[in-house]
Amino acid sequence: MSFLLRVVLPDQPGSLGAVATALGNAGADILGVDVVERAHGNAVDDLAVELPPGRPPDVLITAAESVPGVEVESVRPHSGRLDTHRELELIEEITGDPGGGLTLLAAGVPRIFRAGWAVIVTRDADRAYRIAESAAAPETISGDLPWLPLKRATVLDPELHWVPEPWRALDTELAAAPYGTDAQALVVGRPGGPAFRPSELARLAHLTGIVTTVLGN
Repeated sequence: MSFLLRVVLPDQPGSLGAVATALGNAGADILGVDVVERAHGNAVDDLAVELPPGRPPDVLITAAESVPGVEVESVRPHSGRLDTHRELELIEEITGDPGGGLTLLAAGVPRIFRAGWAVIVTRDADRAYRIAESAAAPETISGDLPWLPLKRATVLDPELHWVPEPWRALDTELAAAPYGTDAQALVVGRPGGPAFRPSELARLAHLTGIVTTVLGN
C-alpha cells in the first residue's frame, strides 16, 4: 500500500538520504519526493512511499524519526505518485476552457495540493453559497461566511473563522484564498492534515490570482 509521508528534517546535505536509507531498511520503497518548504534551517518534504502488504504505516514513522532531527508531521494513504508543479498545466487547461474555468479550478486544486476537496464560495449580504466544487466536497446548507471577503490567503481556524460543521469533520485542515474581485474565495480541505504551510498558502494565492486574471473576474 502507498502512503504520503510529510517530514521535517534539517536542511543540510545527507539528511534526506539518511531518511531514505532508514525507510528502505524498514521495507519501504520511495516512489517520489516533493520539497514543500525550506525555512529556518529546516526542510519540509513530502515522500510517496510504498509498503509491502501487511506492514503497518507506523513503521514509517519509527524509521524516519530514527534519523536525528527528523520529525514526521503526518502519514496518510496515497495514490502512489507525486504530481508536482502542476499549476501551469491547470492554468493552461482553464485558459483553453474559460467557460468551465471555475469547475476546473475546484477539481484541480486538490490534486496539486494533495488535499481532499475544494470549493469556490461567494458571499452576498449575509448569505454565502458555493459556485463550484470538486469531487468529495462535503454537503452543506447555505449560510453565512462572515470572514468573506478575504484580504489574503489564510489558514481557516474554526475557532476564529466560522465554517459549516461538515468542513470540520475528520480533523480537516482548511485554507482559503481570495478569488476574483467580489467576496469570493477558494477553500481547500485536507481531512486528517497535515496543516497548510506558508509556502503552500503563497502558491494557492498565486494560482487564484492568475486564474482571476485569465477568467477576467
